[in-house]
Amino acid sequence: MTTPTFTPRVFSGIQPSGGLTLGNYLGAIKRFVSMQDEAFETIYCMVDLHAITVWQDPADLRRNTRELAAGFIASGISPEKSILINQSQVPEHAQLAWIFNCVARMGWMKRMTQFKDKAGKNAEAASLGLFGYPALMAADILIYHATHVPVGEDQKQHLELTRDIAAKFNHDYGVDFFPLTEPVIEGAATRVMSLRDGSKKMSKSDPSDASRINMTDDADTLAKKIRKAKTDPDALPSEAAGLADRPEARNLVNIYAALNDQSVEEVLREVGGQQFGTFKPLLAELAVAKLSPISEEMARLMADPSEIDRILSRGAGQAREITAPILEKTYEIVGMVR
Repeated sequence: MTTPTFTPRVFSGIQPSGGLTLGNYLGAIKRFVSMQDEAFETIYCMVDLHAITVWQDPADLRRNTRELAAGFIASGISPEKSILINQSQVPEHAQLAWIFNCVARMGWMKRMTQFKDKAGKNAEAASLGLFGYPALMAADILIYHATHVPVGEDQKQHLELTRDIAAKFNHDYGVDFFPLTEPVIEGAATRVMSLRDGSKKMSKSDPSDASRINMTDDADTLAKKIRKAKTDPDALPSEAAGLADRPEARNLVNIYAALNDQSVEEVLREVGGQQFGTFKPLLAELAVAKLSPISEEMARLMADPSEIDRILSRGAGQAREITAPILEKTYEIVGMVR
C-alpha cells in the first residue's frame, strides 16, 4: 500500500467564549498570522460547537463569535490567505465527530485531564459533550486532513488523542486515509501571565480587569494597565537566568519580547540594569503601537457585523470544498450506503 502525500495544511481554533486577551493573541493568534506566509494552507476556526459543551447565553455566543472573528481579522488573519470559518457552518465537523465517537475508546476519553479539570468534583452533572469533545476536536483537525496544528502545553494531550484516533481508524479499515497530524510547538511567550500575579495565567475569568490586557482595550487603558502591573524592586537582569525567581519581571520581559519579535536574551541585552520605572514606559509604548490598531479595527468590524458574517459565509463555502469529499470518502470506507 502506498503512503499518501497530504497537502501541508494547518488547522487551529479558539472557543468564542468572550474576552479575547493578550494571552490569546501572543499565545496563538500572532502565530496563526505568521503561518499564513509559510508553506501551508491555513484554516482558522471559531469553535462554537465546543463552546456549548457548557451553557452559553445565545445572544452572548453570537456576539462572542463575531468578536473573535473580528479579533482574528484585525490581528492580520487575511481571508485572502486563510480560510476563516465558524465551526457550526461546516456540518462535516460534527458528522465526522460521530464516526470518531465510534472509533475512540472510553478509556482514552477518561484519561483526558481537561475533562477532569472542567467537570470538577461533580462530573456526573457535566454534559456528555464536555466528556466527548476531544473526538470533535479530532474531527475538526482531520476533516481537513490537517498535517500540522499549533499547540500549547494544555492541548498536547488532545493532539495525541487525534493521532490515536487517526491511527486506529486507518488500522481498523486497512487504509492510510487520515494523516498523523504533527504538533507545531509554540515558543517562549505561549503562556502570558496575570499582570497582578506572575504565577497565574492571564485569564478573562479573573475578577480583576487590571490583571489582563483585553484586545479591545484602547491605548489609554493599555498604558495604564502596564504602568500599574505588579513588579519587584530589583533592576532587570542582563541574562535570562536572572529572571528565574522573578515571575512578574519574567512576564513583562516575555510580553515585550513577543510583541517586538525578539528573544528574551535580546531584550535583556538592551534593557538589563534598568529599573521598572524606565522599562514599563517602553513596554507601554510598544504595546500601544502594536495593539491599539487591532482594537480600533475590531471596533470598526463589530460596528458592521454583516461584514464579518460575509467573510465567515465565504470561508464556510471554501472549507466545504475540502471537507465534503473527505467525509464522503470516510463514509465509503466505513461502509455507509450513499
